[in-house]
Amino acid sequence: MSIAIEVEQFTKYYGELLAVDHINFEVEQGEIFGFLGPNGAGKTTTVKMLIGISKPSEGSARIYGYDIQKETASAKELMGIVPEISNGYVELSTWDNLMLMGELYGVPKAVRESKAQNFLELLELSEKIHTKFKALSKGLKRRVILAMALLNDPKILFLDEPTSGLDVHSTRIIRDLIREFNKKGTTVFLTTHNIEEANQLCDRVAIINHGKIIAIDKPEHLKKAIQSAQSIEVAFNKSSNHMKVDLETIKGVIEVRKLGDKFRLYTSKIDPVLRELHSYATSNNLQFITINTLAPSLEDVFVRFTSKTNRK
Repeated sequence: MSIAIEVEQFTKYYGELLAVDHINFEVEQGEIFGFLGPNGAGKTTTVKMLIGISKPSEGSARIYGYDIQKETASAKELMGIVPEISNGYVELSTWDNLMLMGELYGVPKAVRESKAQNFLELLELSEKIHTKFKALSKGLKRRVILAMALLNDPKILFLDEPTSGLDVHSTRIIRDLIREFNKKGTTVFLTTHNIEEANQLCDRVAIINHGKIIAIDKPEHLKKAIQSAQSIEVAFNKSSNHMKVDLETIKGVIEVRKLGDKFRLYTSKIDPVLRELHSYATSNNLQFITINTLAPSLEDVFVRFTSKTNRK
């Protein structure tokens, strides 16, 4: 498998603030690579350096073999970019934004018109073809920006929080189009703090916190790495103020969280805790309404790894 992105010792200082701290990673051609982290972790700063709009303080990156600092123009020709802020031309219509972007990419007129018409249909924008960009909703603006980024059939698509704050319908449309282009071979670099989005879309994920990459692997592998985050979710027919404290005393339980009318018990030993739960219910004359065993989620992985670095 060839390499789409190769990052070596990427570092960014803002004055004395170390925003990105000597990170290294590779993205394989054709994969959807998730770059996760809490706000301020260094995600957007890394993307700005990767797409050539911010110069790293140290280190280098190659996009399909092109050095992003020394061969910027060649690298950018391969990119489609959806920034966190929807930056279309506010006084231009949806159609004119697409035509302008196609012209800037050097896409022949007939080709860009055909592609634009196709995107309008795929992204359910046909009724907004003559609407000025500034009059569109946030979700519609994101769809237009995605269409603009895809007009040149990029080999690699950079997405910075593409569905942040969007309605469910716009989110689904955008994710479906991302999957469709990835199936055709487009490499996707997805920056997000939406754990479920990464879990649904990504082949691999990297977790960054305080400017350092603290984990990188397939989502399922990361989940298996923290078996102590297995959990049992249980709801009883009755509850009391001291029930959470009671459940915390069960041998093998690491943590208990109250989630609405349910309790989630984290443990590395499911079977013994299930037996203790049954004994607890019997001795307290309780009936189970629901009881489910849950494998670690990507959110559990994220919380576990970022909390470790936050304590350092």
